[in-house]
Amino acid sequence: MLETLKNAFKIKEIRNKILFTFAMLVVIRLGSQLPVPGVDRHYFSNWFAQQTGDAFNFFDAFTGGSFLNMSILALNITPYITSSIIMQLLTIAIPKLEEMQRDGEEGRKKMVSITRYVTVGLALFESTAMAIAFGGNGLLENYNALNVITVIAALTAGSAFLMWVGERITEKGVGNGISIVLVINIISRIPQDLASLFQQFVIGKPIATAVCAAALILAIIIGMVVLVIILNDGVRKIPVQYAKKMQGRKMVGGQTSSIPLKINTAGVIPIIFASSLMQLPIIICSFFKINGTGIWAHILRGLNSSYWCSPKEPVYSIGLLVYVVLVIFFAYFYTSITFNPLEIAENMKKSGGFIPGIRPGKPTSEYLSKILNYIIFIGAVGLTIVCIIPYFFNGIFNASVSFGGTSLIIIVSVVLETMKQIESQMLVRNYKGFLND
Repeated sequence: MLETLKNAFKIKEIRNKILFTFAMLVVIRLGSQLPVPGVDRHYFSNWFAQQTGDAFNFFDAFTGGSFLNMSILALNITPYITSSIIMQLLTIAIPKLEEMQRDGEEGRKKMVSITRYVTVGLALFESTAMAIAFGGNGLLENYNALNVITVIAALTAGSAFLMWVGERITEKGVGNGISIVLVINIISRIPQDLASLFQQFVIGKPIATAVCAAALILAIIIGMVVLVIILNDGVRKIPVQYAKKMQGRKMVGGQTSSIPLKINTAGVIPIIFASSLMQLPIIICSFFKINGTGIWAHILRGLNSSYWCSPKEPVYSIGLLVYVVLVIFFAYFYTSITFNPLEIAENMKKSGGFIPGIRPGKPTSEYLSKILNYIIFIGAVGLTIVCIIPYFFNGIFNASVSFGGTSLIIIVSVVLETMKQIESQMLVRNYKGFLND
């Protein structure tokens, strides 16, 4: 990777793109420190300290601490991520959106435009809810209409600005801008988490214990990164043969290709969906200050990841089993709505392609569905392992960190994708054609 970056800096165009991306990231980190006028910056820090669960850890990690600081970038790009997922799901339900998606570049531009409007709408809704719901409880220093409008305008503008920055990075920088913005937010919290782990398990301990603890922490992190890389790059290639046919006086076709089916087809979406669904009752109860009594109190604890894998209260680990089932379910669900084997089989049939030993049409579709089911299960199991490891050490050793399996998957996948894009741009610019020989 370092060699790739070194070679990339030798090419002026790519060097300028990397420097532009870096400059935008500096702007983002500076923006995360600018406070919203008229708010108590310590309000959410104190409020978050009383909350537990993945939903709050996700939000803290995805915003890079901007929410805790109550900066103008407090909402960050979470409205854009949410709107993108909503648009992707609506594409399946609304035929007009599905048709728009198939219209090529023009349709893609329309979809992007609609996503922008939905993002601004969500940001406006979230900022309004925050200003009104928390304003009277201490968020606003002076709870009045002017301060409420100021907070709404600042938070909505901050989210829209980050969306604009992400699009500029995609256009003038390297990699996917929105993904890079998300990654820099997550990475900004990692040093603090690592320092907390070393403070808890290494510093002040006997030398032998400290060395073993440090080695174990590094081994777990490296092992999780390796597993995530395997999940991200793991591909099952389905061979495709194209039949020969006559065009004029020439025989064309006959080439061999393949359909790459990724092991982790759904990415981090199953984890986000499963965590959000399990944390929703906890969030609602915390907003309305409902602690729960009797059986409901035990259900809330079972849904709370802070109680999972605890030796003192093993019964609450049932919630972890429910979480695993949900991850596997959403992996199948999301893949089923984003990957259509029947459509692929029909396209192959129209272009004269076929899988060796499999008849075109419905048999091809059934074969792809069968293979895909095996692959999804393997990917879901891998995702589950990556996610369970932090919960296990949190329950056994109380090693709580803001980054977990989800954060690592996002970081590794974005870094690998960005490096591949840089390498492809270098290949294009260093390619020597026949005329140069």
